[in-house]
Amino acid sequence: MTQSPFRPFQSHFAREDALGLLQHACGGADDGELFIERRTSEALVFDDGKLKTASYDASEGFGLRAVLGEVAGYAHSTQVSESALKRACATARLAVGAGGGTLAPAPSPTNTRLYRDTDPISEVAFSAKIETLREMDAFLRDLDPRVVQVSASIAASLQEVTILRPDGYEVSDIRPMTRVNVSVIVEHNGRRESGSAGGGGRIALGGLIEASDWQPKAREALRIALVNLEAVPAPAGMMDVVLGPGWPGILLHEAVGHGLEGDFNRKGSSAFSGRVGERVASKGVTVLDDGTIPDRRGSISIDDEGTPSAKNVLIEDGILVGYMQDRQNARLMGVAPTGNGRRESYAHPPMPRMTNTYMVGGQSDPADILADLKDGIYAVGFGGGQVDITNGKFVFSCTEAYRVENGKVGAPVKGATLIGDGATAMQQIRALGNDMALDPGMGNCGKAGQWVPVGVGQPTVMIGSLTVGGAGS
Repeated sequence: MTQSPFRPFQSHFAREDALGLLQHACGGADDGELFIERRTSEALVFDDGKLKTASYDASEGFGLRAVLGEVAGYAHSTQVSESALKRACATARLAVGAGGGTLAPAPSPTNTRLYRDTDPISEVAFSAKIETLREMDAFLRDLDPRVVQVSASIAASLQEVTILRPDGYEVSDIRPMTRVNVSVIVEHNGRRESGSAGGGGRIALGGLIEASDWQPKAREALRIALVNLEAVPAPAGMMDVVLGPGWPGILLHEAVGHGLEGDFNRKGSSAFSGRVGERVASKGVTVLDDGTIPDRRGSISIDDEGTPSAKNVLIEDGILVGYMQDRQNARLMGVAPTGNGRRESYAHPPMPRMTNTYMVGGQSDPADILADLKDGIYAVGFGGGQVDITNGKFVFSCTEAYRVENGKVGAPVKGATLIGDGATAMQQIRALGNDMALDPGMGNCGKAGQWVPVGVGQPTVMIGSLTVGGAGS
C-alpha cells in the first residue's frame, strides 16, 4: 500500500514553531539543522528452497544539531512532536553556550532530481517477489547438478527526508533503493565453493525481478562458484597485480577514498593530510567522487545537510587537488562544502562520506595490460578488507583471482590477499585500461559506526609490487 506523502510540517508540528525552536538552539552558532526522516524497508530472503525471512520495517524521527567551531551538540528522537523538539533544542543548545559564532550561509538550492521518487516496495506485489525468488532457486538448481544450495534476496527501501536550517532554508528529498542478490554453493568430489552476484540502485524494483535481469546475475554467481571449484592455492610474495574493472574499485574506495575525507585531513590523521597540490599517484591517474550520476546506489540529489551533491575531482593526473567535505569541516578548513555530508539516519550526525568514488579510465587495451604482466595475479573480485586510515595500509581478500605468467592468464587461485598501502599503491600504477566501469550497485560503507550506500568503479589497472599473501610460495 502506497503511503501518503511525508510532510512533517503539516502532520507533526507547525513549520514556524519548529523554525523558532531551531533558531533558539542555534543562536550564536556557526551552523545547524533539523533533519526529519521517514524510512520504510522490506527484505525477503529465500534460502535452501524455502522463504527464510520476510521483514518489513517502518521508522521516523528527527535529529537536531547546533555547531560552534569544532563542537557540535546533537539530539535525536523517534517521536516527531513539538514536545520532543523542545527537549532536543535544549540539549543541542548546550554545545553553543554563550555563542559567538556567525551562521554559515545556506546551500545554493537546486531542482535536480537524480532518481525516481516512487515507493519501490509497493510497486511490485508481494506474491510476485516470492515467485521470483522461487524461480531463481529453481533456475540455478536446473542449471547445474553440482548446485547444493541457493540463497536469493530482494530488498527495497524508501527514505524521505526534510531538512530545515535556522535561516529558514528548507529542502526535501525522496530516496528509493532496490537490490536483488543471489548466492550459490556448489559441490564436486567433496569440495564446496561459493559464488555470489547482484546489484541494484535507486531504480524501480520491477526491472530487477524480470528474468532478463536476474538470470545473468544467477549465471554469474554460478560461474564464480565453479571457477573457485577449480582454484589452486594462491602464491605468496611481492608481485605485480592487475585489477579488473568495476567492483575491484572497492580497494580504491577503502585504501584511498577514506583518506581523502575532510575530517581525517583536518585532524591530520590521514596519510594524505596537508598534501593538496602534491603528486600522490602516477601520472594519468584521476580519481573522482560523483554523487550526481542518475540512479546509482551512491548518488544523492542533496546530501544530509541540504547541500547539492557534486562531481568532485579528488586527484587529477596524479596530483591531489581536494578533499570531500561536509559543512563543518569545510568551514574549519576554509574551503567550500562538496555535498559529502552524509548520515545513516536521523539518529546520527553527518560527517564527510563518499558517494560514487571511481578512477577514470585510460588509453590501454585491457588485453595488452594482461599481456604485459609477466609474473603476478589478475584479481577481478573482492570480499572483505581492512584499512588503517592513518597510514593507508590495507589487506583485501580476493573472491576471484587468477595466476598470470608471461602474459598468459592461468589457473584460478584461492586464498589470495593483497597487502599494501594506498599512497604507495597509487604511485605504482603502471597502466590504466580504457574499460572504466562502475560496480553493479551493491556497496555499503562503514565509518564511525554508520553505514551508507556507496558506489565504486575503475578501469583495468596494473599496480606494481604489491604483497600477495597466499597458501603457496
